[in-house]
Amino acid sequence: MAQSASYYLQQAEVCERAAATTQLENQRATLLRSQAAWLALAARELGIQAARANRLNEASKETDNVQ
Repeated sequence: MAQSASYYLQQAEVCERAAATTQLENQRATLLRSQAAWLALAARELGIQAARANRLNEASKETDNVQ
């Protein structure tokens, strides 16, 4: 099952908060890379949702034009 964009954004926020509080530079860098990955996943999911909505909208228009 695919995760929702809100889940990905929540995980990015967790990584951001953890990066802000850590004392170790290498751990901060890892957390910031993780945050970037979560944000990329969220952007991808939002793009997929938008494309799906667009396809459904176009299919609905075509169905309306046929009737």
